[in-house]
Order: sequence, then structure tokens, then C-alpha cells
Amino acid sequence: MFKGQPKGLFALALANTGERFGYYTMLAIFMLFLQAKFGFTTAAAGQIYAIFLAFVYFMPFFGGILADRIGYGKCVTTGVAVMFVGYACLSVPTPANTFGLILMIAALVLVSVGTGLFKGNLQVLVGNLYDNPEYAPKRDSAFSLFYMAINIGAMFAPSAATALTNWHLGKSGLTYNGDIPALCHQYIDGSIAADGLEKLTAFAGGTDVATFSQFYLDKLSTAYNLGFAVACVSLIASMAIYFGCRNWFKHADVNAKQAAATNAPVEELTPSQTKSRIVALLLVFAVVIFFWMAFHQNGSTLTVFARDYTESTVGGWQRIGFNIWALALIAVSVYTFFGFFQSETAKAKTTCAIVTVALWGGAYALYKTMAPSIAILPQQFQQFNPFYVVALTPVSMALFASLARKDKEPSAPKKIGLGMFVAACGFLIMTLASVGLVMPQIIGGPRVGVSTLMSTYLVLTFAELLLSPMGISFVSKVAPPKYKGMMMGGWFAATAIGNYLSSIPSLLWDKMPLSVIWAILMGLCIVAGLVMFALMKKLEAATR
Repeated sequence: MFKGQPKGLFALALANTGERFGYYTMLAIFMLFLQAKFGFTTAAAGQIYAIFLAFVYFMPFFGGILADRIGYGKCVTTGVAVMFVGYACLSVPTPANTFGLILMIAALVLVSVGTGLFKGNLQVLVGNLYDNPEYAPKRDSAFSLFYMAINIGAMFAPSAATALTNWHLGKSGLTYNGDIPALCHQYIDGSIAADGLEKLTAFAGGTDVATFSQFYLDKLSTAYNLGFAVACVSLIASMAIYFGCRNWFKHADVNAKQAAATNAPVEELTPSQTKSRIVALLLVFAVVIFFWMAFHQNGSTLTVFARDYTESTVGGWQRIGFNIWALALIAVSVYTFFGFFQSETAKAKTTCAIVTVALWGGAYALYKTMAPSIAILPQQFQQFNPFYVVALTPVSMALFASLARKDKEPSAPKKIGLGMFVAACGFLIMTLASVGLVMPQIIGGPRVGVSTLMSTYLVLTFAELLLSPMGISFVSKVAPPKYKGMMMGGWFAATAIGNYLSSIPSLLWDKMPLSVIWAILMGLCIVAGLVMFALMKKLEAATR
């Protein structure tokens, strides 16, 4: 799967891995931070979360327009600098007052602008590597590998945030409990009920409740600030890789304007062809809005569901899912396992077999050292999606390679349409699991097991692998040369709209049964899939 790929792919993928590790560490705890520090309701926090995501993914549209004029590399490096300042501001502990809120908003704006300059243009550089006819057939597999690298960073992010939270709270003799922040805010604003006060008093353990409430909120908020600071460190690592390996991909850092200035060959399209391609891309963008609306519940309502409606302890075989190092060993073993079948020599096959067995043994040994029952934090569920992406990417690539050899591989538009139907199945799981759960959650109310979210994330990951890397590959292939940056930004603009619409379930929270909320998302995915297949002939014609 790695054979025959240009070296520039690996440099750009690793540079993106570091940046995404910091971003997803921040995102794993962002909504929890908003509620813990400022006492926002789920609806209010969900709105802020969605608006931030919308800006993060909409700004690449403007970053792409700028890059089509001044160059992709310049925008990438400027974006990293702006992001660094934003994360640094976000990591500063401040009081939960107007100043703290303004600084947070300013930091989010900087992160959004920096991401807009960085994210889409880095992916254009990847796509440009495959304009070379030698590498053109590997474009889809390249973006699958690139997407896998993104998720390596995302996989470790929730565990990093969890470790920092537990470490910082532990220094003050505190432990995390998802009920405490809301109870503390209810006590401070005088809205706490009798049973809530009883529970909070028990958590305080003899300490004055008022003192305990403010102390706990301050320490938890500061722990989240430390999680945001991780992004600053990861950006430094990303840039070290980017500049250290720049010779591997600098030939791809050329836009149409720069190519024309040096008389380099540029694909020429007629006005009709240009229009046809742009229309096809806009149609795809319109459909995927609904996928991102549903998918990005992971840091929003799915995290709230993990906190309020999912068991906070886990035992049995499912414990291994909450040991990030065991998951890492399992993920690597998938690649060595496939390496066994793809190796061309007996020595290579033997090496892969030995390493695979050793990795499985290591994962099992880590599992056996875990306590029979372990406490888990809500953000830890967010590590399952990137783990599944990393582990399943070789499976997906092998499947589509096999279909390609038989000339039966679905086109990128068909994969996107299928991804919408698979996403609907993910929310079907949530719909069925939520029947009978009470809104709003009551203290001691019914909770589901961790397998509900584990299986939901698995199905949503299947959908993501069909849709996201294939969509990015489709844009890089179909976009007219003069508008590559803009069109890649358009993909992210569609994501941005979906991200903003992801706040709708948060607004419906506590206003209707949980099962109805998930059923709405399921229905939207089905409708979007049907629309995609209705447009299939037009979309496939644009790729010819």
C-alpha cells in the first residue's frame, strides 16, 4: 500500500499528523471546557462549538483563493504561525468573566484563520504530487493514506487530554466526575435541587460546598487549558517535519499562475469543461453537508451522551478499547498483517508474521495489566473513530484495489453516496439504544453500556472512509487548475456548513426524546444518499 508513492506524500502526511493531534486534543475537551468554565447549557455550548467548527472549515475557502494568487506554501507557513498564537491564547488560564470570554473568542478566531490558510492548501500540495502521470493512478490510495495519518494524531488526542485532566486534578486531590461541574454551577447560581445538593455535599467530602464548587471548577478549567497548550507543541513538531523534508515536495508547490510564469505545462480546459467540473463539485459539496452535520456530533451531542447516558466505568474485554497503547499496537498489527500477504519475499513474510504476533501479544499483555473495572472520561470515546480509521484503512485500500483489478471499483461519487447510507446505519444504532432514556437525565437515571458508542463510531467510520478521503481525492482530480485552492476550500466550506448545522441536535436536546433526535440525523443521511445517486450520471461524466 505504501509502495510506489512519492516521498512528498509521507512528509506532508506527517506534518498534518502533528497539527491534527493538537487540534483534536483541543476539540476533545472543548465543549466540556465551555460547560465547566462558563456554565453554559448544552444548547449554548453546542452553538459555540458548531460556530467554531463552521469557521474552522469555512476559512479554507478564502485561504484557497489567496493561495491561488500567492502560492500554497506561503499560506501553509503563515497559517501555522497564526494557529500557534491562537492556541497559546486559548491555553492561558483566565477567570470565567467577560475578559476570559473575549480572550477565548479571539483565540478561536485566530485558530480558524490559521487553519483556513493551512489545511486545504496542504491537501492541494498532496494532490499536485499526483498530477504527474507516473503517480496519477495512486491518487485515491494516496488520500486514504493521508487521511489515515491525520487520524493517527486524532487517535492519541483524547488520551492526551484525559491524562492531563487526571494529572492536574490529582495534584489537588481531586478526581473527575461528569456530574460535578453542572452541580457546582447549579450551586453557585442557586438553582441546585435537594438531591443534587446532597450528591455535591458527598463529593465535597466535608469541605465547604461553596469553596469546593469554585475550587473544582477552577482546577478543571485549568486542566483543559493544559490540553489546549498541547496544540502549540504539536505545531512546532509539524513545522520541523514540513521544513526538514521540503525538498521532497517543493516541486508540487506551484499554482497555475506560477506555472504559467515559468512556461510549465498546465492542463487546459474549455469554458464548457470548466463549468461542468465546477457544477459537479458544487453538487457534491451540497450533499456532503448533511454527512458532516451528522458526523460531527462526535464532539457535541455524542460526547454529552457519553457523559450523561453512558456507563462511566467499563469491565470485561471492552476495557482494551480505553488503553490507547493497546489500541496503537492493534492498529500497527493490521499493517504488518497485510504486509505478510503483500510481501514479495519469504524473509519479509516471516518478519511481518513475527511482528504481528508480537504486537498482538503486547496488546494482550497490556489488557491483562488493567484493573477489572476502570473509570472512563467522556472524551475518551472520541479516540474510537480515529483508531478505526487507522486500523481499517488497509482493509478499505485492499478491498478497492481488488475491485479495481476486476474493473469493478465504484467511482468516487458512488462511494460518497454509499457512505451516506452507512452513516444512517450508525444513527440507527443510537436510535434503538436511546428508546426509553429520559430527557433530561436525572441523577441515577438509566445508562447504556459502552458498546453502544463503540459500535456507533465503528459504523460512522465505515461511512467516513467511503466519503471523506474519496471526496478530497475527487476534488483534487476534478478541480480546474486555475481554481484548485478555491475548490478545495469549497469542500471545506461545505464541511463548515455541515458543522454549523451540527448544532441543531444540541438545540433540540432536552426538548424531545433522544431517539427522535438520532432518527432525524438518520433520515437526513438517507435522503442525502438518495440525492447523490440521483445525480450520479452528471457527476461521473465530469470525471471523464
